[in-house]
Amino acid sequence: MPEERPIIALDFPSFDEVKLFLSLFPAEEKLYVKVGMELYYAQGPDIVRYIKGLGHRVFLDLKLHDIPNTVYAAMRVLKQLDIDMTTVQAAGGVEMLRAAREGLGQGPTLIAVTQLTSTSEQQMREDQNIQSSLLASVLHYARGAAKAQLDGVVCSAQEVEAIKAVTPPGFVCLSPGIRPKGSAVGDQKRVMTPAQARTIGSDYIVVGRPITQAEDPVAAYHMIKAEWAG
Repeated sequence: MPEERPIIALDFPSFDEVKLFLSLFPAEEKLYVKVGMELYYAQGPDIVRYIKGLGHRVFLDLKLHDIPNTVYAAMRVLKQLDIDMTTVQAAGGVEMLRAAREGLGQGPTLIAVTQLTSTSEQQMREDQNIQSSLLASVLHYARGAAKAQLDGVVCSAQEVEAIKAVTPPGFVCLSPGIRPKGSAVGDQKRVMTPAQARTIGSDYIVVGRPITQAEDPVAAYHMIKAEWAG
């Protein structure tokens, strides 16, 4: 079953900003939040422990990409933080992905980043020298993630149907680049609304600025949650 809550991207650099944002929500409302590179590198493991202490779920989005032994060791450390989900780069290859799975264990959800939602097909061909279509590249990475026993991938909602057609049942798709109708696209290239993502089969969506930069973040969250629920 898809996650009923949109994952909120806590794209803040400071502990105080996170505390202030989370304090806007009633204590009994448990959120699913994303801690990304900026926040984790600025505040370290304590920010994860703080959020988990409030009873929220944490998606630690660090997109690890290194030699297999290093990724294995890093995942063993992250496992101690009681995170709910984390990421690796599919481009690291099946051996690295398997090492990540072994290091993290079977508890947390482990997903692989395929192509960033800020990447266009032209950029992929010019910058990465991948001369296939963008979709073919994404499907190649998704198959590798499934082969390595990962739980799913990060992908544009536009690619979900094709991914689910070539991966095992239960293989999850997390879609960033989600923008409510009428909101600014920003630096994203491949975007969808929450309702479109649900219809097309995404299991998780990540929403940042449309919530965190809204005049009323709580109201914005509930509006997006309702749209995502359908």
